[in-house]
Amino acid sequence: MEHLRYPNESTEYRAARNALLTDEIALRAQIEAIAAKRRALPPGGKILEDYVFERIGKNATPEKVKLSELFGPHDTLILYSFMYGPERELPCPGCTHLLDGIDGAVRHIGRRAAFHVVAKSPIARLIAWAHERGWDHLSLVSTAGNNYDADYFGDTSKFSTGLRAQHRVPEGENWDETIFNVFQKHHDAIRHFWGSEMSFAPTVPNQHHRAGDLVDPLWGLLDMTPEGRGDFFPKVNYGQT
Repeated sequence: MEHLRYPNESTEYRAARNALLTDEIALRAQIEAIAAKRRALPPGGKILEDYVFERIGKNATPEKVKLSELFGPHDTLILYSFMYGPERELPCPGCTHLLDGIDGAVRHIGRRAAFHVVAKSPIARLIAWAHERGWDHLSLVSTAGNNYDADYFGDTSKFSTGLRAQHRVPEGENWDETIFNVFQKHHDAIRHFWGSEMSFAPTVPNQHHRAGDLVDPLWGLLDMTPEGRGDFFPKVNYGQT
């Protein structure tokens, strides 16, 4: 295989870079293999109910919308649980930075699947934050008043005892969580297809466990740098101390 040569690079550098390239190609193959396994999953469980959400309608007023209606013309629906419940003064900065990046991507996602961001805050509060953040393309939907977050782990209320301990959720407390959930229309029902469970798995040393790693440009870009990710975590506002 022919390789690139950068100005003034040493023989030692090129040998190490070529070895790394071999590993990067192997990683790409592994990512493709995992994606194939994901696509080959057997049918997931039927949804417990056709959850009723709230969104801003075409006439710029709040309206009720069922999960089945969120698919639009598609057979696949992606819902991202955004950690911005009514008890939070500000939304999760990790969720916010991820959605900063996804806002542009949804212009393309819509060609293949439906994508919506769900959170427990009232819809007016969600829309106000989207406006402040400059999210021009994301569809935000409120889960206030339904059981979606509990059933699909957008909060910790239905965590098992073991999972609560593993995730360090104190007894008697609950909070909202970030997770991607994908749903699929079948001839007989709407079924759950996949969820980003890796963020709830035990932490592995030197590995980030965040759900957004699969689609997050920030971590990918930082991984290209000599400093790596380090202990960096994004802020909602970099003017804050």
